[in-house]
Amino acid sequence: MEAEKIRELKLQAAKTRKVTLEAIRTANSGHIGGSFSIVELLTILYFDKMNVNERNPHMENRDRFILSKGHCCPAVYATLAYRGFFPLEDMRGFRKLKGYLSGHMEMNHIPGVDMSTGSLGQGLSVGAGMALAAKCDQKDYRVFVVVGDGETQEGQNWEAAMAAGNYALDNLICIVDNNKLQLDGNCEEIMSPYPLDQKFKAFNWNVILCDGHSMQSLSDAIDQASERNGHPTAIIMDTVKGKGVSVFENQIRFHGGRPTEEEYKIAFQELDRAITDLEG
Repeated sequence: MEAEKIRELKLQAAKTRKVTLEAIRTANSGHIGGSFSIVELLTILYFDKMNVNERNPHMENRDRFILSKGHCCPAVYATLAYRGFFPLEDMRGFRKLKGYLSGHMEMNHIPGVDMSTGSLGQGLSVGAGMALAAKCDQKDYRVFVVVGDGETQEGQNWEAAMAAGNYALDNLICIVDNNKLQLDGNCEEIMSPYPLDQKFKAFNWNVILCDGHSMQSLSDAIDQASERNGHPTAIIMDTVKGKGVSVFENQIRFHGGRPTEEEYKIAFQELDRAITDLEG
């Protein structure tokens, strides 16, 4: 990937983080940590890799995207808005009664959303169904499913993984946001889902490890995962919860907790500085 392209994507990621945080602050509610840890992924998917059309959100052969960890929707909303699926100013209605951007993903109200999510552990099953439907209909679209590392403690994920491997769904790409923290602590200490790579391999999946905050690493991983070789692919991203703002990074209270005014001040200063540096 060329250096200028990487700079453009990094700039978009910084802008996405700022709009995401503005929406959460306006709502006085929202999940910062897990939203910020997937921003680079969302940016490269929607601005470089996925076949989607903001003017035709229901395009038949579009790539599908499922945010199984649906509480991290603010970053997806910001990404969709920047891509042109709906006006950016509508982000001010996040979690508002008169708005349509709810606290979990809703496909019936939000252009560009392919599955309503929020109950953890269900996205990969639906994604496998979408991928199988594509095979049956002889369509070539891909299905991307983002799951949290804590979410992999849900057993339904592994039933879906078994089915996907059995049906050779090589158009299915599961991306694990491995930020190592969940709602009430460290994933490994609460109920270790590790080793994730070996578990997916046991169900006949390809497995790719990558740096979830490196545009080049993500680009290489997605390109490799898109090669059809008879197996679904799991991309396990090494990420940092709250990435991009020093006071949020690796802090469990920002799974869903509210920053103080001083923390908001620091966050917006850091994001503005990052945007200025990347624009320059």
